[in-house]
Amino acid sequence: MPKYRHDAIHDRRVVIAAERSARPYTTQTGTVARTGPDTCPFCEQHESETPPETFRVGDGEPDTPGWRVRVVPNLYPIVGTDPAAGDATGAHEVVILSPDHDRGFGTLSDDQAVEVFTVLRDRTRTHLDAGRAFVAAFVNHGRGAGASIEHPHAQLVAPDAPAADVLAMTARFTTDLVAAEIAAARRADLVVVDGPAPAWCPPASWSPYLIRVAHRSTRARFDDATDAEVRVVALATRDAVAAVDHALPGAPYNLIVHSAPRDIPAHEMHWHVEIVPRTSVVAGFELGSGVFANSVAPEQAARVLREA
Repeated sequence: MPKYRHDAIHDRRVVIAAERSARPYTTQTGTVARTGPDTCPFCEQHESETPPETFRVGDGEPDTPGWRVRVVPNLYPIVGTDPAAGDATGAHEVVILSPDHDRGFGTLSDDQAVEVFTVLRDRTRTHLDAGRAFVAAFVNHGRGAGASIEHPHAQLVAPDAPAADVLAMTARFTTDLVAAEIAAARRADLVVVDGPAPAWCPPASWSPYLIRVAHRSTRARFDDATDAEVRVVALATRDAVAAVDHALPGAPYNLIVHSAPRDIPAHEMHWHVEIVPRTSVVAGFELGSGVFANSVAPEQAARVLREA
């Protein structure tokens, strides 16, 4: 029978309705033509097709081959740089995960995964030190998750004004909600990847196969994480994404780093990563009620992902 649960981290009411997974579909899904390295602006040898890079890891001069991770301004930014043109100002960067056109985050080696997360942390710190209010670090993987370019990449959006949802999440952490959820996940056998940075399916997962990852330390901000913390979170996140890739072949996903903003009392905020496979859509009930319906119980999702 369907049952209500509460996601304290997002303050969302969730209904777990596993019976809905059996409903028939007669609607059609569209397909998107695959692009290749020959026409991809994010592939090696195509450095001139992006704006001048702002950061790289690897050999070579700027805007030449030899890089392992490359950071460039987004050509179609969410926030602009000219206050005279509009009040939504800030910085927006693309982080190209590797020169390999087909190497998603779940298939990166240990060193590559750690390198990507280290770049995300360091660029987050750079933008905050420049006075940006907060930084959203995320991966949109696949067209269904919002990616417009197939080559695996992350993004950093650093607005000058804080976002209301980020402030609200930070304010909710009057206690360590992440630590409490890890403990609840352990009791309910919802841990997918164990270790110093566990990955688990939240008891009140608002979307099918949702996974959260966090280090056991209680830092509020991603940019304050130590190299050792970044390493174990990166590897646990890579393994969790790999489990999604194996359990749900071809499924698009969003990977989001949740972190406290700058100059805001963080209380008991605990930075963490959220992986959201896009196997369903937010539809009329969710939009009209604010309640999220999940057709895959987290207990089932955790078993499937562990087996994967």
